[in-house]
Amino acid sequence: MPTLYLIRHGQASFGADNYDKLSAIGHEQSEVLGAWFAAEGIIPDLVAHGSLTRQKETLAGILKGMAHEMMAEEHPGLDEFDFGKLLKAKYAAGGEPDGMMTDHKSHFRTLRTTVAEWQRDEIPNPPEMWAEFTGRVDTACRALMREGVETVFAVSSGGAIAQAVSALLETPGVHQTKMQLQMKNTAITRFIYTPRATYFHSFNETPHITAANADRLLTYA
Repeated sequence: MPTLYLIRHGQASFGADNYDKLSAIGHEQSEVLGAWFAAEGIIPDLVAHGSLTRQKETLAGILKGMAHEMMAEEHPGLDEFDFGKLLKAKYAAGGEPDGMMTDHKSHFRTLRTTVAEWQRDEIPNPPEMWAEFTGRVDTACRALMREGVETVFAVSSGGAIAQAVSALLETPGVHQTKMQLQMKNTAITRFIYTPRATYFHSFNETPHITAANADRLLTYA
């Protein structure tokens, strides 16, 4: 059946001045995933990414690992929400805690509380409203799951992929955040679709990360 592979980007540059680029590990993760797709005989009819550099680099690595060339579609609806700008809106009057963007525990703790407030429309002047975020993710997924296309690779980010799953399963917003925080780099989430329906098939799979390489390639940020 037609399948949409939603792929989270590889490890980005957490704590660096520019987060939006892959680390050396992120590039390796992407190429290893591509090699796995090739070994399984899974060849896309359509490839896509959002507008973020880490997403584009991940797709390039996947195709390199497959020894395959394709032109990609760009769908900004696949982009992650801008957590940095969301924090600036939340703490516009000050009081921002230390270490939010450099310490993993502080970052994820702050993300949970901030996104919950954002979902309840409690953050004034956010970079986008929660409803705008959910709407653009849905629009991108619908555009990719089109008739006549059997296999789609779409590189996105944890928040957007978690939202796509949450919307399909009609879960409360809190579950979107729970899914986002457990998502691994270059993990695969699969939707099966027909012209009339979409079905949730799998979440957060990393078949390309094995006991032999997990110490190096299993990452979450």
